[in-house]
Amino acid sequence: MKACSFLPAATQMIYDMGLQDLLYGVTFECPAQSRTEKEILVRCVLEGKNYSSDEIDKIFSASKAQGKSLYYVEEEKLEVISPDVIITQDVCEVCQIDTKCTQAVIDNLSRTPGLVPITPQSLNDVFQTAITIATALGREEAAYLYLQNLHSRIDRVIDKLREHRVLPKRVMLMEWIEPVYNCGHWIPHQIAYAGGVDMLSNPSGDSIVTQWEKIVKYDPEILIIAPCGFETERSLEELHLLSSKPGWDTLLAVRNKAVYILDYDLFTQPSASTLVNGIEILAALFNPDLFEIPEHLKHKCAAVFAEKLHSDQLI
Repeated sequence: MKACSFLPAATQMIYDMGLQDLLYGVTFECPAQSRTEKEILVRCVLEGKNYSSDEIDKIFSASKAQGKSLYYVEEEKLEVISPDVIITQDVCEVCQIDTKCTQAVIDNLSRTPGLVPITPQSLNDVFQTAITIATALGREEAAYLYLQNLHSRIDRVIDKLREHRVLPKRVMLMEWIEPVYNCGHWIPHQIAYAGGVDMLSNPSGDSIVTQWEKIVKYDPEILIIAPCGFETERSLEELHLLSSKPGWDTLLAVRNKAVYILDYDLFTQPSASTLVNGIEILAALFNPDLFEIPEHLKHKCAAVFAEKLHSDQLI
């Protein structure tokens, strides 16, 4: 069995389940270990460029309007590997190469691999994708062991919240800064498991542009900033785009110094395991008297109102 993953989340889950010996090709955005061990097959024309949030949004919007993709496949390398299976996605054509683009490439190959499109909308769907991936690789049992541990971690958070009868916190999580996008798909479910509610979100649906006036009126008590594809350092560079908006200083989250920047892979472009990491971090931010951020995850978040705005000023 030879597999290629055109989806970083799938690559991470393959490694999480110990199935990486079946993996031969990945994308330029897949986890660092996989990029050193496997052939990089998928690239993006924006790779290595440092555009602003607004510029990225405009580039992708123009590309989508023209029916073009900014991603491309190294066809010669793919031909040499001659995989049995390629894992792709149809959740977001902006974040990653999609099945349609992948199909156009494999039509040119001398040997046609099977395509396994991953299309989760909810948190439960993401967990189910682990089974889909493991089954496609002929190792279904690995997914059940993997998921058993993840469900146990979520249950521990839920049980503690229930034990202490904690009321949900009013939260907003931003998936993009300029323009501001709310959160969608599985992220509202993560927030709920962690003890919050995001009434501006779109559960099991796409994130959408959200007017700043609506956010000010909603007045979240906790604000989470986690732009898709950005780690904390990158997000901090564009924080001024939010802090300069009218009404920023009046937000309850700002007045209470409850604004946090988190790495994107806790929420977007995720694996099942990184989503559970996200739940555990959110639980600690929502109720720090009950939960602590696991030591190995502290580098993935920063408090905006730390003494200095650097990612080494951790929660």
